[in-house]
Amino acid sequence: MAELKVGDKAPNFKAKNQNGEELSLSDFKGKKVILYFYPKDNTPGCTTEACNFRDNYQSLLKDGFEVIGVSIDSEQSHQKFISKFELPFNLVSDEDKKIVESYGVWVEKNMYGKKYMGTARRTFIIDEKGTIQHIIKKVDNKNASQQIRDLLA
Repeated sequence: MAELKVGDKAPNFKAKNQNGEELSLSDFKGKKVILYFYPKDNTPGCTTEACNFRDNYQSLLKDGFEVIGVSIDSEQSHQKFISKFELPFNLVSDEDKKIVESYGVWVEKNMYGKKYMGTARRTFIIDEKGTIQHIIKKVDNKNASQQIRDLLA
């Protein structure tokens, strides 16, 4: 699959959120979406990033954004992550890896010389028409929201 670029149509998806409700990107037509992919619930970097979005969620909503997190964790894992850190936005469960593959974020990783497949931390900013406006490949976990604001300034 070709790598997604700015200006491409964001691939639509249908998947379950933390409550088992079906969610699709097309549900958010007319809204700007921050679609962020992260490796794993309850890990230090992913928790830092999620909490940054939580802490800035009201101002992101005010700016017309909806925040959606995606990982290959289960709905139950997402529920625990959300209640532990009081996350106010949807986390989508992508256990079959369809979404991570369609967005090109299911990649070979390397830790301590061991190669494995995993989710790349990426953020896609999608406009009201479903077009990718920005792709953040080097996400600053502690300042994820500010990184988006700086791009759009």
